Amino acid sequence: MTEPSTQQPRQSPPPPAGSGGTVPLDSTAQLLTRITAQLGTQLSLVSRNGTRRPMHRPRPSEALRPSAAPRPPAAPRSPDAPTLLVVAHGSRDPQALRTVLALLDRVRDLRPGLDVRLGHIELNRPLLPDTLDGLRGADAVLVPLLLGRGHHVKHDLPAAATAAPAVRTRVAAPLGPHPLLVEALYGRLVEAGWDPADQGSRSAAVVLAAAGSRDPDSAQDTRRTARILAERLGVPVVPAYASAATPAVPAALRALAARGRHRTFVASYFTAPGRFASAAAGAAPRTAALPLGAHPAMARLLLHRYDQALSATAPSEMVSLLASA
Repeated sequence: MTEPSTQQPRQSPPPPAGSGGTVPLDSTAQLLTRITAQLGTQLSLVSRNGTRRPMHRPRPSEALRPSAAPRPPAAPRSPDAPTLLVVAHGSRDPQALRTVLALLDRVRDLRPGLDVRLGHIELNRPLLPDTLDGLRGADAVLVPLLLGRGHHVKHDLPAAATAAPAVRTRVAAPLGPHPLLVEALYGRLVEAGWDPADQGSRSAAVVLAAAGSRDPDSAQDTRRTARILAERLGVPVVPAYASAATPAVPAALRALAARGRHRTFVASYFTAPGRFASAAAGAAPRTAALPLGAHPAMARLLLHRYDQALSATAPSEMVSLLASA
């Protein structure tokens, strides 16, 4: 006769998670244990002031830890973000290239991930055709680092774009006239000693020293900038030129002095140091303002012209936006 077994019947294992079955609760103690664990999990997500804690997300620095997954390669450029190709004139002054490169760094800081490149019309490398050659099969917006409508904007840039059929291009408007240029001019004048208290003064005035062009549209753009700056300063602003147009900077200064405007400043309407900027500064009766250079407003204006070109044209078109914003 076989004795009855003293072992308890073997319980069936709980169904795997996600199987849709239920886990049997063998006792009140087990039920309380489960409820306590669930409450602890929920309470850990609530801060002391009763708000829900944000769920943990890895911080950027965690990606650099040895135990973390290797850092993924840089994402490819989005087809919706063409290259911003800044087109500078070029200068033999070594400070010019350094200034332009500093400006491009500001643009990159304002819009991380955007492909920003440089091409020169002459005198400096990289030249514009070489930069375009490196963009074969890509989209690019050519943004002139030029202050008004002139031969370079109207002829040289469209010709360079046409000569690079492997690049889908747009040519943006020149930088001026625009209020952001006036913001940069004002900032440079203050750095040079302009006192905002001079607003409305009968003895103060400013000469807006520009490169000059034989194109009447270029002169018109400079005059418009002078008017906007005059409204900002509250004193007369007279445009003058280093070449190709009149009046020259010394002549403009003499004319203002004849009108009793002896406290005169020279605003440097140049994107970077160079021969013309140095000549204009040399004619100033006191410290002339520095060229616009890498002023923060210049970086914002380059991006504005880039965005303006994108919003105004279709991706496959090449147009020149010569009207101001």
